[in-house]
Amino acid sequence: MKNQIKQLVDQLNHYAKEYYTNDSPSISDAEYDKLYRQLVDLEQKYPELVLPDSPTHRVGGVLLESFEKYEHRYPLFSLQDAFSREELFSFDERIKEKFPDATYVAELKIDGLSISLTYTDGVLEVGATRGDGQIGENITENLKRIKDIPLTINSKESITVRGEAYLPRASFDQINQERQENGLQEFANPRNAAAGTLRQLDTSVVAKRKLATFLYQEAGPSTKGSQEEILSHLVQLGFSVNKTFIKSSSMTTIWEFISEIADKRNTLPYDIDGVVIKVNELDIQEALGYTIKAPRWAIAYKFPAEEKEATIISVDWTVGRTGVVTPTANLTPVQLAGTTVSRATLHNVDYIAEKDIRIGDTVIVYKAGDIIPAVLRVVPEKRQQEEKLPIPSICPSCSSPLIHFDEEVALRCINPLCQSQLMARLEHFASRDAMNIKGLGPSIVEKLFKANLVSDVLDIYNLSVEQLMTLEGIKEKSAKKLYDAIKASKTNAADKLLFGLGIRHVGSKASRLLLEKFNSIENLAKAKTDEISSIDGLGDTIAVSVKTFFETTGSQTLLAELTKYQINTNYSSSNDSEQVLSGKIVVLTGKLQTMTRNEAKDKLLQLGANVTSSVSKKTDIVLAGEDAGSKLTKAQSLGITIKDESWLQSL
Repeated sequence: MKNQIKQLVDQLNHYAKEYYTNDSPSISDAEYDKLYRQLVDLEQKYPELVLPDSPTHRVGGVLLESFEKYEHRYPLFSLQDAFSREELFSFDERIKEKFPDATYVAELKIDGLSISLTYTDGVLEVGATRGDGQIGENITENLKRIKDIPLTINSKESITVRGEAYLPRASFDQINQERQENGLQEFANPRNAAAGTLRQLDTSVVAKRKLATFLYQEAGPSTKGSQEEILSHLVQLGFSVNKTFIKSSSMTTIWEFISEIADKRNTLPYDIDGVVIKVNELDIQEALGYTIKAPRWAIAYKFPAEEKEATIISVDWTVGRTGVVTPTANLTPVQLAGTTVSRATLHNVDYIAEKDIRIGDTVIVYKAGDIIPAVLRVVPEKRQQEEKLPIPSICPSCSSPLIHFDEEVALRCINPLCQSQLMARLEHFASRDAMNIKGLGPSIVEKLFKANLVSDVLDIYNLSVEQLMTLEGIKEKSAKKLYDAIKASKTNAADKLLFGLGIRHVGSKASRLLLEKFNSIENLAKAKTDEISSIDGLGDTIAVSVKTFFETTGSQTLLAELTKYQINTNYSSSNDSEQVLSGKIVVLTGKLQTMTRNEAKDKLLQLGANVTSSVSKKTDIVLAGEDAGSKLTKAQSLGITIKDESWLQSL
């Protein structure tokens, strides 16, 4: 019976690949359904013989409670964007200057959602979203419902692969037709529909919507010599790979390919928004390395964005946390790239002057990078207003004079006590990627300043529950929760604090790299510029910015206040013996009593652990709280060490 079930599984998976991946079915739907029913009957009679790659796993309507966070073992980087032929040729010059024999592979840029698939011993273990590149969401059950994702690959190897999940145009049209018939709001575009589908907690909905994938990358070290070989290997493993790509050493040839694709873009059965060009040779990729955000060996050419006409009704001027005053146009509403746009950035005063933008002008609006609505140009023949757009000379927040420095394109308020700047800094300080103070959002920040309870960022550590209760709409329970969240943030890892300080050019990843090198904010404050710029992935711009920040007159006051409020400024001990979990893979599961999951994770990271979200044979320890479920069961079955919360506290 075991052999009969395996034979049926192999047959059905083969026919499914013909249908969904190769688009060349060799049997009818009726014949497939007959074999499928045979397999279902056998699996119901012999549940102990159900195989991990059985196609029956793809249709079950599992109801998920939520999606768990998943830490990628290898980060997912963004790509440097190019919007012109000149930018591509500049990229080529930079590569060929160091590696004149380099070749390129140009692949279609699928307009979908980035996914990561991890296989252990050939079996799909985890499927996750990109998230912020470091932390995504575990959507394994949903990804299992995509028919062209193999549940087992044609090899017993352990591998993580990356690609895009997308909704074919035919599936998109069918979904919207059904939604229209049922009186539901239609999806704006295939990408939005795909995103909404993969966020479903009912996996049966995912199974019905006929998503598809294209895989294009192996994560981590590879035994292959080139991107071309990787694509070939992915096909051998059973993945769906887009066959429309070219290899060439000539950027002129690559540009011709891009032009051909642009011409037939709208005839493809799926949406694309550009072409990705990668250095083909993996040894050259390794030598070129990465910046903070992107590989130096790849670039994404983005097709020109959709453009629409709109009328400027008025302009708002807002002050950011660095004092830059940004103009935003209020527009007559217009549909753009699947969304209704009524506001668009005007960038800065130099841009307004260069484009001669005025109130009442008809303008061309587009989405910069397909994300941020922006004004591209004026339609001069439709102009009715001769008066120039008035440029503010005083800050709209604090009424201080605005400065337009010669080397800058922006207006800037240089008043360090400007309330809008201070509010924006506190919002950033409390944000998720910084100190993650839950409950301290923009509305509460505004109320705190209006009530004169704070005048600077660190003043929040002086707040009492009673003071918080004086704010409109804040009851005792909410005040206590916010007070506890502020207090708990003192023990955050120091890289969260460093990012929260809002140093120009220093993002969350740069903060972590800086403190991995210098161990504490005090040490970083004393570091020399060349010591900072020598860190792989950083450079002179970040080094100068950090050095300038800590050389200001207020930096010593800041460091003193951090000590005064007992805020953690240490990233990790310089004594390796204290990193007792160095190299250990730890999984968190269940509800903890004395700390949040993020706090527990931070503590584990400080102790040297590698915290992941799924249990496998490679897991060393599972830290289990209350109501631990399937992860605990799996850990027990694998004989993995189980620890409780008190164990972590003891460390």
